Amino acid sequence: MNNLLIIVVPCYNEEQVLKETTKRLTSLLDNLVEKQEIAENSYILFVNDGSTDGTWSDINNLHDENHYVCGVSLAGNVGHQRALWAGLSVAVKQADMIVSIDADLQDDVNAITEMVRKYHEGYDIVYGVRNERKTDTWFKRNTAIGFYKLMNVMGTETVYNHADYRLMSKRALLHLLQYPERNLFIRGLVPLIGYNTTCVYYNRAERFAGESKYPLSKMLNFAIDGITSFSVKPIRLVFALGILFMVVAFFVLCWICYSYITGQVVRGWSSLMLSVWFCSGCILIGLGVIGEYIGKTYLEVKHRPLFNIKDLLIND
Repeated sequence: MNNLLIIVVPCYNEEQVLKETTKRLTSLLDNLVEKQEIAENSYILFVNDGSTDGTWSDINNLHDENHYVCGVSLAGNVGHQRALWAGLSVAVKQADMIVSIDADLQDDVNAITEMVRKYHEGYDIVYGVRNERKTDTWFKRNTAIGFYKLMNVMGTETVYNHADYRLMSKRALLHLLQYPERNLFIRGLVPLIGYNTTCVYYNRAERFAGESKYPLSKMLNFAIDGITSFSVKPIRLVFALGILFMVVAFFVLCWICYSYITGQVVRGWSSLMLSVWFCSGCILIGLGVIGEYIGKTYLEVKHRPLFNIKDLLIND
């Protein structure tokens, strides 16, 4: 029976929620095993992303107490996407189906039951999609909506209101892991696989405890990675702006010639300084966009490893 399920849970300083997360996921696994929907040797794989608190110590203790708990500890903090990638890389060696979920308990763990059912119906990828964003602040809700719309405009296929809560079959994950990107935006890569997909909808709760590990700075970096990893439209936009400025400059030249011919030369420097600053700002923005792509290329060609596994706790 090819029903071994591994739940991959990236963790960074999550000691406040780890025990409750384990309790809920253990109850879920017990229920699925009892219904014979998953194998008895299914387990939870916590990925310690270089935590500075007692997260890894707690994982070790839980591993000794709970046969469902296994763990991977990375040598340093590599970020959520790379930590998730590390967990998926370990899980795919044994699992028939893999679920990824954050440790903060905002995603409804009970949706995994429906994901497993969809897997048995023949779906290789099952997205966990939020019904609404009532638990988000006004700023986060609207910036998220804007981000999804921007990604669609840029030509990147994404699932609206889906983050990294999903189930993947072994063959789908093996295909995903063949992508060599160093600048990971996993929720943009998964739709490229092309296997049978469906969605499971759930209500997202408030964070159980602790603070969000995604402050504004990380959210902005994540958005930039998503855009620049999947679209060249920002570069084309810079080119289009350059053409527009050339057209505007031509009309300004015509106006200057007309002013000299009619003797209506405007004295002063306000308009000159305004145009100089405006154009300079646009040039710097354009250089910044191009530099972002050059920087991504620079990181990709070095082919440095995404992560380094320090410790591994896997059941025999």
